[in-house]
Amino acid sequence: METEVPLEGLDVAAYTLPTDAPESDGTLTWDATTIVVVRAWAAGCTGLGYTYAGSPVAAVVESALADVVRGRDVLAVPAAWAAMHAAVRNLGRPGVVAEAISAVDIALWDLHARVREVPLSVALGAVHEATPVYGSGGFTSYDDDQLRTQLTGWVDEGMTSVKIKVGRRPGEDEHRLDVARDAVGDDVELLVDANGAYTRKQALRWAGRFADRGVTWLEEPVSSDDLEGLALVRDHGPGGLDVAAGEYGYDLPYFHRMLAAGAVDCLQADVTRCGGYTALTRVAALCDARSLDLSLHCAPQVSAHAGTAVWHLRHLEYFHDHVRIESRAFDGVLSPEHDGTLRPDRARLGHGLALRAADLEPYRVA
Repeated sequence: METEVPLEGLDVAAYTLPTDAPESDGTLTWDATTIVVVRAWAAGCTGLGYTYAGSPVAAVVESALADVVRGRDVLAVPAAWAAMHAAVRNLGRPGVVAEAISAVDIALWDLHARVREVPLSVALGAVHEATPVYGSGGFTSYDDDQLRTQLTGWVDEGMTSVKIKVGRRPGEDEHRLDVARDAVGDDVELLVDANGAYTRKQALRWAGRFADRGVTWLEEPVSSDDLEGLALVRDHGPGGLDVAAGEYGYDLPYFHRMLAAGAVDCLQADVTRCGGYTALTRVAALCDARSLDLSLHCAPQVSAHAGTAVWHLRHLEYFHDHVRIESRAFDGVLSPEHDGTLRPDRARLGHGLALRAADLEPYRVA
């Protein structure tokens, strides 16, 4: 292998795919999801990365990042990551810019592993062979039959934890929880996600009601920006109900502040938002220093590989929208095993995904 492998170039495209039904959570409704895909190439290999965000992410990749990473050594991805961060100082890093950096970083790490002829989990430093997943969806727009069908489908796939959305119509939530519990039985862990729909006092009241129905995970009971509110629910909520947040973290200081505030029992991070694999390893180290679990948010086909390298790993969100899109967008997707895990195939180089560009072209928006 050469001592240095320069990146020859990259390209980017955005695709918007409709959902299979109207979807909503406690604070948002939607009927389509956009995936922004980056491809990077060097030494006859192609790396693939992506994020779930709007098409402006593609413009940031093209205008602010492509020239920064072109020619850099793909065997030294953190150096390229640092260069991207320096280059976007005046753009404002959180949000769209962080998502663009994430997609490029994921593509570069995939390319790095393929050039080295190793699986991505090995390149990232795996400490686990597989990543546990939980079924996620349970949208507030679903009727009882839709909710029941989705939940039982995940259990049939081997998952021992499932999550539903709450908070849009609180008067219906206890009924929906009863439907969920009836569908999955008493041996499956039940998680809920309010997406910041509650005030602090509402969150405390609902925490007790959720715990009474055997719920063990309350995600974003209040806004993730309300660290005092999260800490209040964590400290004064019922025992056995973990408070979680962090999916909207776009840089390392965000996660540090959340942990320093004692805001969560389990931190979340999204590899397609936080800055890619390079950043996620640093987020994981913050958790390791506190012996606190990290749960990975969505994008299961790239997150599964990252999960193997997280020491204090709780699980990965197997999110309905992303599962559906990734199975349409890529060849080589991982399927849950009977033990409820995604197990990277060490016979594949990188993360093993290949883009179905022709299939996606009708949905291209950038």
